[in-house]
Amino acid sequence: MYDLLVVGAGPYGLSIASHAAAAGLSLRVLGRPMASWRDHMPRGMFLKSEPWASDLSDPAGRLRLDAYCAGQGVTARHGEPIPVETFASYGLWFARTAVPAVDERMVSRVEACPGGFEVVTEDGEILHARTVALAVGVMPFVEVPAALRGLGPAYVSHSSHHADLDRFRGGDVTVIGGGQAALETAALLAEQGTRVRVLARAERLNWNGLPPALERSWWESARSPLSGLGRGWRNWCYAERPGLFRSLPETTRTRVAATALGPAGAWWVRDRVEGSVELLLGREVVAACTSGDGVRLETAGRAGEPGVLETGHVIAATGFRATCDRLALLSGDVRGSLAALPDGSPRVGRDFESSVPGLFMAGLVTASGFGPAMRFVYGSSFTASTLVRGVRRRLREGPARGRIPAPGDRRNGRGAPAAAGR
Repeated sequence: MYDLLVVGAGPYGLSIASHAAAAGLSLRVLGRPMASWRDHMPRGMFLKSEPWASDLSDPAGRLRLDAYCAGQGVTARHGEPIPVETFASYGLWFARTAVPAVDERMVSRVEACPGGFEVVTEDGEILHARTVALAVGVMPFVEVPAALRGLGPAYVSHSSHHADLDRFRGGDVTVIGGGQAALETAALLAEQGTRVRVLARAERLNWNGLPPALERSWWESARSPLSGLGRGWRNWCYAERPGLFRSLPETTRTRVAATALGPAGAWWVRDRVEGSVELLLGREVVAACTSGDGVRLETAGRAGEPGVLETGHVIAATGFRATCDRLALLSGDVRGSLAALPDGSPRVGRDFESSVPGLFMAGLVTASGFGPAMRFVYGSSFTASTLVRGVRRRLREGPARGRIPAPGDRRNGRGAPAAAGR
């Protein structure tokens, strides 16, 4: 039986594994390394975060992105975006260097058993572990607007479903959303000869400005500190004090997690969008149906004024919604025992342990617990060190009795039945 089984091999899973290996834990890591960056992002995309804010975490702090790039003869400078392909290669190097050999099989089910958990791989092998860390990234939580869900993948897809946009060459595509994924996807489509438009609810697009210089006067730094999540004291607190964020009231945390660092495009994609991509702003899709070989969208403006749009394909760059009910790899008993926050995401303790003893969470699914940093690679360092400390505590204490409450006892911290989502 392993001390820890890590499900997922992206930045969070690999960082957790690195810290666990250094702590001497008996460890197994399952999942395709850096799968989101290798399989779900088109060629030509760049990281939005600065290179120095995109490091995976090892206890010694040696395996940084800039160290990898230097070894490859590639520069990693502040203010110069890093290609997604380079970042994916960095993650694979990190996995080879800092983590026990990754088992690339996917996990099909996690369920509780005496003394810990039973984990079933995609080919049916059963593994046992005293603790489990779920670092499943964002793909289980893909969010598509309700009006589009009835259409098949030939007509509607999510922006994360495309490692290659070539199928849309010479076609007509409408991208839904106003954030970086929508804007960069639209730019890539336009540059390959696709007729493309962006449709967004916002009446105007938000663009991030050029990042300030790293070396600034003490007065400038004191007035508006620079962090891995951007400028300003609020962003600095999100980035550097996630433990403090957890002390805020639940309703405040869930609101901030949903609204902070809202949709915006990077400064380096602005010129590629404006003048090249049709922008339909202040509009929302209210209904959709197939029309010939394409899609007919019915839209409404901010004042309710109707509109109709015909397009060949819709790409929904509409983000992710991390709720308990979407953790399908958990058995029904385990999933139903997760206490939930008001937004339906799992409630986690100070060291990322869920309400199911021994089951730890990492990444996007913990953003309402520890703040916006958990939506970005930057949050992996705090998560890895804190979570592994919690795993070691749980191993010392041993498995809790009655780890899966009876159905009538599955209650959240306020005395109401634990929500599995909304």
